[in-house]
Amino acid sequence: MDEETRYEAVRSRDARFDGEFFFAVETTGIYCRPSCPAVTPKRRNVRYYTTAAAAQSSGFRACRRCRPDAVPGSAEWNVRADVVGRAMRMIGDGVVDREGVGGLALRLGYSARQVQRQLTAEVGAGPVALARAQRAHAARVLLQTTGLPITEIAFAAGFASVRQFNDTIRAVYASTPSEVRAAAPRGGGPSRRTATPSAGIALRLAHRGAYQADAVFDLLAHEAVPGIEEVSGNPGGRTYRRTLRLPYGTGIVAVDERVRGQRVVSPFRVPVAVGAAPGPGAEPGPEPGPRTASDHAAHSGGWLDARIQLTDLRDLTTAVQRLRRLFDLDADPYAVDERLAADPRLAPLVAARPGLRSPGTADPDELAVRALAGRAESERLVRRHGKALDSPCGTLTHVFPEPGVLAQAEPDGPLGALTAALADGALRLDAGADRDDAQEALLALPGMDGRTAAVIRTRALGDPDVAPPGGDVPDTWRPWRSYAVQHLRIASESEREAL
Repeated sequence: MDEETRYEAVRSRDARFDGEFFFAVETTGIYCRPSCPAVTPKRRNVRYYTTAAAAQSSGFRACRRCRPDAVPGSAEWNVRADVVGRAMRMIGDGVVDREGVGGLALRLGYSARQVQRQLTAEVGAGPVALARAQRAHAARVLLQTTGLPITEIAFAAGFASVRQFNDTIRAVYASTPSEVRAAAPRGGGPSRRTATPSAGIALRLAHRGAYQADAVFDLLAHEAVPGIEEVSGNPGGRTYRRTLRLPYGTGIVAVDERVRGQRVVSPFRVPVAVGAAPGPGAEPGPEPGPRTASDHAAHSGGWLDARIQLTDLRDLTTAVQRLRRLFDLDADPYAVDERLAADPRLAPLVAARPGLRSPGTADPDELAVRALAGRAESERLVRRHGKALDSPCGTLTHVFPEPGVLAQAEPDGPLGALTAALADGALRLDAGADRDDAQEALLALPGMDGRTAAVIRTRALGDPDVAPPGGDVPDTWRPWRSYAVQHLRIASESEREAL
């Protein structure tokens, strides 16, 4: 996107670009999301940044009105399979906080200097600055949604010292931690302000564009493994709950099906550069040049309500990112729908379900085991080898067994080969894994067929462009073939139900 396109998005307060870029105003020292309701600044005073961390590194502080740190992440990092895309996914998963820049570089197979140089060139900030911005956001959430002492929040958010925490909060929000807490939105009610980790931290998981929650919850209900997952309630108002194994402890998360804050709007005619994210059904502008956004109604985005209980608050950022990957909340539905709707076969499916997502997973290793073993066998593995929660919560009693535990307990057959490869690192499925290398390692395992490997690549590795072997999935659907497969799957299921 060029600066003209970006300024038109800012001038039009176009929420479709929230998270795709940020803008800062030199005269105020503040950076915002494109949809910020404040008075549009003069073009000559505006600077643009790919990430919030880049804006912060340039000395700008977050807008208190639009809270730019709370927007969905850029879909670009999920699409890209290069070093920068892998690094961004790993930083989001908390690798820098836990292992430092050296640990990130080691996982990527590059030197720390090379990683620093590539990230700075691409996103305007290095790994330390990106992790710092993420810690600041986690701290704000804890300050405004829990009654924890501020000192505990500093370390829970990943800061090395209280002084570092105070300095960062002042730099990012132009307020002290106490002032950030006092400025908590009142709309959530007093329970949000007095919440404790044992009762759960209430969060809003933001998304852009339309979101077909029913399709995601249908899939999760169909796949749910007793003991670690459950879906309760009636369609339209269901709640998905599951246990998580996290770096510092365990967690229990609950996400509501009902989409909040989503509304249908008539978008302004905003020039959209080639490769950007226009609305569905984009049409030519009044004169040759950049494409323009559709005049038809579009969804402005919204959020899913969630609650997270953690045994160690340092896992908050990681838990949130894993939920976002599970529910595919950082997707760009405008780009996906535009490409797929151009195909006559998919056009009616996209029109019926705009914003359909391609769900991922909250635990890649678990997903791989479940994809190979099947639901019934996975339930047996949980009963026999799963780690029991210290405090069971209703039907949630266990965490899915780690690969190392399964490799020792049941070493034979395809399942033993898979878990051994996961346990010894021969197969990596974490947020920053190289997708091609992972698929090659998967297909080398005994008993692993191409279709199961495709499921693992789609769900565990979050690849948006996977075509099952032997399927009628043309290259014209690239780079969104995983989404096309979802449309075809749901259409086929609907046809069977109608018979």
